[in-house]
Amino acid sequence: MEVKDKVLETMKQAGEPLNAGKIAEISGIDRKEVDKAMKQLKEEGAIVSPKRCYWEPAK
Repeated sequence: MEVKDKVLETMKQAGEPLNAGKIAEISGIDRKEVDKAMKQLKEEGAIVSPKRCYWEPAK
C-alpha cells in the first residue's frame, strides 16, 4: 500500500478532520512522508480542507 493510500485510510477511519501531525501520529508514518502524500492528495482533489490546516477525504 502506498503512503498516500495509508494517509487517506487513516483520515477515513478518524471520522474527523485531521492535521498532518495527527495523521503522522496515528498512522506511524514519518511526518515528511505524510506531507508529501497530502500534497499529492490535494492535487488529485482526494482531500478537502473544512478549516485551516485540517483535512478530510473529499465526499
